[in-house]
Amino acid sequence: MATMNRELSTDSAFAAGRNSWNRNYHNSVVQPLLTDLYQITMAYAYWKSGKIDDNAVFDLFFRTNPFQGEFTIFAGLEECLKFLDSFHYSETDIEYLKHALPQGIEDEFFEYLSQLTAKDVTLYAIEEGSVAFPRVPLIKVVGPLIIVQLLETTLLTLVNYASLMATNAARYRMVAGKHIHLLEFGLRRAQGPDGGLSASKYSYIGGFDGTSNVLAGKLFNIPVKGTHAHAYITSFTGIDELKTRVLQHKEDGTTRDILELAMEHRSSLASVLDVSTDESSEGELAAMVSFAIAFPDGFMALVDTSGLLNFCAVALALNDQGYRAIGIRIDSGDLAYLSCLARETFERIAERFKLPWFSKLTIVASNDINEDTILSLNEQGHKIDCFGIGTHLVTCQRQPALGCVYKMVEINNQPRIKLSQDVGKVTMPGSKNVFRLYGADGHALIDLLQRVDENPPEVGQKVLCRHPFQESKRAYVIPTNVEPLYRVYWTDGRVAQVLPSLEEVRERVQASLKTLRQDHKRTLNPTPYKVAVSDNLYNFIHELWLQNAPIGELS
Repeated sequence: MATMNRELSTDSAFAAGRNSWNRNYHNSVVQPLLTDLYQITMAYAYWKSGKIDDNAVFDLFFRTNPFQGEFTIFAGLEECLKFLDSFHYSETDIEYLKHALPQGIEDEFFEYLSQLTAKDVTLYAIEEGSVAFPRVPLIKVVGPLIIVQLLETTLLTLVNYASLMATNAARYRMVAGKHIHLLEFGLRRAQGPDGGLSASKYSYIGGFDGTSNVLAGKLFNIPVKGTHAHAYITSFTGIDELKTRVLQHKEDGTTRDILELAMEHRSSLASVLDVSTDESSEGELAAMVSFAIAFPDGFMALVDTSGLLNFCAVALALNDQGYRAIGIRIDSGDLAYLSCLARETFERIAERFKLPWFSKLTIVASNDINEDTILSLNEQGHKIDCFGIGTHLVTCQRQPALGCVYKMVEINNQPRIKLSQDVGKVTMPGSKNVFRLYGADGHALIDLLQRVDENPPEVGQKVLCRHPFQESKRAYVIPTNVEPLYRVYWTDGRVAQVLPSLEEVRERVQASLKTLRQDHKRTLNPTPYKVAVSDNLYNFIHELWLQNAPIGELS
């Protein structure tokens, strides 16, 4: 495990030296045409109706936390800001739209689109990497109606998957524990190449330690990890296939035959471990010797039960030449049992050969692992140091979509409310501010939405917090700390904040999670976190509701 920590530290130092890579990366797919057609047809109808100078406020939020949990990690903000910075319809975009849109659209509209940028938009948001909750707008967009409408679909696609992925990764991190390494192995199962890159990036933000995705490593400075596949083992059928068998000593340069050393060690280990050499495969031994010679400082082998003897023999042969193996990866079978067997084997060898480091060899487990698998392995007392997780992580199989929505809440300083028979879909009108109030124990207690013209809550002052739609649910809160959640991130055509690095966002996730009580974060039946509105906003919502709700007639 110490070896893996050292490697990850080295990788992180290397990544820090080229921290500008992810700042310069822009996904060329993210452009104004990455939207739904109806956004552009609405834009024309707005333009045709003379609504060019209308100003609107839109809230981007979600209604339910994912994965049957009670928190969500907000992610994707930096990509949203990059999108605003590059928002412009190219000549080829305009030519395409002239053919794709219905006939009869005036040429002046296309001229208007060609000049459109996000310079008049103001974007407020909570910090990327923060815990967030239902109904609290993650992003508030203010600006000319047409442009803020055109932003909808793209902002949603940039936030929805990013936040879902970061939340999923954070949950894996919590169930695995802080001392277990987590690696993302999901590229081959991801929803296409863009989904694969996003999965690597946002799983790292959520708490994973590395990825197998080499391009993500380059673009986002994420540590890249990997071993070899079963194909490498099965590509050898016997020791006679070894073209190279010798390896120089790491320090004195003397050359020895690794295969001979490994076979000698295998014979002695058979009696120590009370196993027969007949149970081990010659082809597997050849493959491991070959891989060890190729990567003497990074020997990590894929093994099953019978492969443990061959691995240990090759690891001892490497030790004779001044190298230390890293460990094994288990990809099938009873992971708890095999990890315990492997750890016991390593400890016996460490004691027998006076090699303390051997007992600490890393055990990596993969094989369709999900949250429930890790919880079960925890109960069984596994000895795994690192999980490689793919399908269930990157596809978010427990819940494939977060469900963020983008709703108009104000136009020309007039509030707008969307009514529904489903109270959960009723929007909270008007431009709002959000504050996180902390209790006496230092944990976050409640998120409070207020109208923008209200005075913010103060530390030590009693605040009436109300459920937005249930009159009887209300409580006084005397906060020990008041945290304003919104910052202006985009205004006057530029980014208004110094954006954190990926590492800093990653640290923000863990720091933000620590502000929650444990019962909000637990896997089974977590306590819902409270989101409230001020008394002023409550009355405002219900007055507007009554004004807009139709009055029925009985006959």
